[in-house]
Amino acid sequence: MKISNKKWIYLLLLSLIWGSSFILIKKSLLGLSPFQLGALRTIISGVVLLCFGYGRLKTIERKSWKWVVLSGFLGSFIPAFLFAIAETEIDSAITSILNSLVPLNTLLLGFAIFKIASTKRQILGVIIGFVGTSMLIFKGAELNPDQNYLYAGFVIISTIMYGLNANIIKNYLQEVKPLAIAAGSYVVIIIPAILILIGSDFFTSETFAAPNFKMAMLYVSLLSIFGTALAKVVFNSLIQMATPVFASSVTYLMPVVALAWGLLDGETFGFMQLLASAVILLGVFLANKRKA
Repeated sequence: MKISNKKWIYLLLLSLIWGSSFILIKKSLLGLSPFQLGALRTIISGVVLLCFGYGRLKTIERKSWKWVVLSGFLGSFIPAFLFAIAETEIDSAITSILNSLVPLNTLLLGFAIFKIASTKRQILGVIIGFVGTSMLIFKGAELNPDQNYLYAGFVIISTIMYGLNANIIKNYLQEVKPLAIAAGSYVVIIIPAILILIGSDFFTSETFAAPNFKMAMLYVSLLSIFGTALAKVVFNSLIQMATPVFASSVTYLMPVVALAWGLLDGETFGFMQLLASAVILLGVFLANKRKA
């Protein structure tokens, strides 16, 4: 299959997987704390990836390991906790739309740190995207006064980390196999995840006896196996066959999937929020559009 066709298939697959991740986080939080969820997500994903990718660790050169470890913390470990914390206060659909800032931050960080050239159209796209983000946060706070929209900051911080991760993989890990990157990063971050899980009072009778505990474990398992382990390998492959900004543009379609799940789950979504979402996606479109 031609790479030009294959990258679009990967993009659609990621959109479906990651678009469903936000509702899985929300459902997991019904029986788990944010720190338990983040730790379990990292541990389960790590076990799955190491089962399939342990043999690939020896293919990682010594000079690449520092970037693999950094990729693990920025692209997986820290965001797993930040997204869980954010969804204790804001809806899953809103979280997904805010996640659309990833390609914009990928572009900004690529220009600022990695000296990747940007066009005026792309800079305009970044500005429009952040205007849409401000609209979404303020209108969401008006529509849902019982929710604390300051928690949207956790999502925004995560998008910055994802943007850094995309540029790191493209610039420093281009020659490392995607499964090796994923397995190598998780062999490191799984250790602090285990320590956090132990310190989160997970192994107590109160946690195991919680009414929604079994369903929460099912949701976090699905989230870990598909939304993290499988998606991580697909995303790393997509970055290597395309560009960091193209790979990050998976956020075009993710909000559609997440919004559908959110509405089915009874979340409120007003016209102004829809308009703000359209503004964000317009910004992402302009930021991804290059001159011929």
